[in-house]
Amino acid sequence: MSNASKAQVLRYKFDNFMAKGSKSIFISLTVVFFAVLGFLSLMRGVIMALAPNRSQYHLQDGLNKGDGVADGFFHQVYIAWLQMTDPGNMAQDIGSTPLYWLPSVLAGIAGIILSSILIAVITTAILQKLEDLRRGKSKVIEDGQTLILGWDEQRVVEILRELIIANESEDNPSIVILAETPKEEMDDYLALVLPDTQNTRVVTRSGSTSSLPNLQVASVEFAKSVIVLGDTSEEATTEQKNESDAKVIKMILAVAASRGDDDPVNIVAEFYNHRHADILQKNVAHPVTVLDTNDVVAKVIVQTSRSEGLSVVYAEILSFDGCEMYFYGADWGGMPFDDVHFHFPDGICLGIRSEDGTLNVHPEPGTELADGDEVLILAEDDSTIDFVAQPVAAPRDLQLRPGRIEPMVENELIIGWNAKAPILIREYDEYVLEGSSVTVMLRSAAPNVLEDIRRLDEETDNISIRLLEQDPMEFDNLVGVDPANLNNIIILSRSGDNVDSETNDSETLMILLLLRNILDAADTELETKLITEVMDSSNQELVSRAGVKDFIISNRLISNLLAQLSEEADMKRVYDDLFQEDGSEIYLKPAATYFDTFPVTVSYADCIGIANKRAEICLGVKVKANEHLASENFGVKLIPEKNKSYTLNAEDCLVVLAEDDT
Repeated sequence: MSNASKAQVLRYKFDNFMAKGSKSIFISLTVVFFAVLGFLSLMRGVIMALAPNRSQYHLQDGLNKGDGVADGFFHQVYIAWLQMTDPGNMAQDIGSTPLYWLPSVLAGIAGIILSSILIAVITTAILQKLEDLRRGKSKVIEDGQTLILGWDEQRVVEILRELIIANESEDNPSIVILAETPKEEMDDYLALVLPDTQNTRVVTRSGSTSSLPNLQVASVEFAKSVIVLGDTSEEATTEQKNESDAKVIKMILAVAASRGDDDPVNIVAEFYNHRHADILQKNVAHPVTVLDTNDVVAKVIVQTSRSEGLSVVYAEILSFDGCEMYFYGADWGGMPFDDVHFHFPDGICLGIRSEDGTLNVHPEPGTELADGDEVLILAEDDSTIDFVAQPVAAPRDLQLRPGRIEPMVENELIIGWNAKAPILIREYDEYVLEGSSVTVMLRSAAPNVLEDIRRLDEETDNISIRLLEQDPMEFDNLVGVDPANLNNIIILSRSGDNVDSETNDSETLMILLLLRNILDAADTELETKLITEVMDSSNQELVSRAGVKDFIISNRLISNLLAQLSEEADMKRVYDDLFQEDGSEIYLKPAATYFDTFPVTVSYADCIGIANKRAEICLGVKVKANEHLASENFGVKLIPEKNKSYTLNAEDCLVVLAEDDT
């Protein structure tokens, strides 16, 4: 302001200076202290000049005798200093004339006031520093860490569990979480639900996940991979999911800006709309692995309905706690891919990644491995993978039962509706024979749902779609759709406002119990499969007790995939192949598909050999008698020892990688 007075200008500058915090206050107190010290010293000097003989009393100890305390101006400065820093030193003037009592008292009062203010300032500064440390303001000093951007209690914990297992064989691993949630809240929650992180160090920082300074605090420049989480849930509305995608894009752009184009990092991001992901990938130089949550979950649900027990297989493959997929290279010497399985004591090979990066999942029979090729292998751990020159087992030349499984017209029931439903119906259309049907049961269908169903009915070639607007929690309504004569019943979670995971899972459990009562009382040869989507992993045990053999825990499935892709981005191409109808998928096929007589005693090597005769890869076996036992992994055993023997009955299954389910 041009008309401001000098006093106003000085006041303005002083306010700005003091607003800088504790440092400014400390400087100001120091200036005031020395100003008061100078004033009091000058006062004592004047008194000394006017009344040089200060002594009224002679002290018995000899400190002041005759002519009193030692004279001199600098001695007066020293006395004033002592009295300001410790009011108890006012006793220095006990033998002085009353003229010295005034500066002595003033020095004591000033010392008390300034000392009290200084102690308060120092205490406040220390507490503020401790609070800053608790809030996570200091820079993270880590190298090669996995950086997680965003916070969702369930998903973050699932991701951490997976990464902790993956890091068991690593040296000094670390995970950094940057989120807008207060640090103390994240720390308290992790301490409660994940108290043991084994050899992995988990560091949290609070701040904007798209802020460049906050990313620098999290040491994004040293991260080996970045996992970017959306900030909404599966039950959210389309508008909320679009907002989440926009925030994810902003976070990825911030990471790319922090690292620069010449320092790429593996970024794994969660999207709800694949179009948003396509836009991002065209505008970011860094490798971004995009996970379309709705697409993945819907495809896994469809595949699970094709093979009973497949959810158990995927739960193990998609977790670091069990069998995992790795890429492994060796000197193959032109070995056929069909034979390489028998040269690994632990593991079964699923595909080939060529030196030029080409990936071939489930290669054609007779394909030879070339120098520089890597096999895609399913093994217990990367430390157990060992290629040996001599085969560890040899399969017997067993007679393969002729024929294939005949496909048939199918009838499906979908209870509930969300963004996964259209994907699920389109996937079914790729698998089933013409003349199949899908019935959708909803309490009431919104106009956009009615339009989706009408359009899907026109687009699909092999299925017809029927809508029933009935309450699925009413027993008579479920009886009316004749569940016992359906091939599959799929229960999806509801989406929209005022719907949470606990409400969804509670309704799912109620519907499951009603369906189980109906199916148990039915007299039919058709075994209806119940497949359900579970939102909260803590409800897993309850769903199992409701008699459901196949259920997909959405949050855990996506979290496991995010964790795996952060360790090996190329696994995305593997899952893209496994999760779609074109290409090869994992099936559980009855042993009667392969053998004529039962029971039959075979080794795992025999199972691999006879599956090879159908151009399939055997990943393991499922014993039906154990499918209700969690301790036996619900009957599923992946990659057992090659020489391990099994006595199989017709209803037992081989877990195979195959082109189709016939």
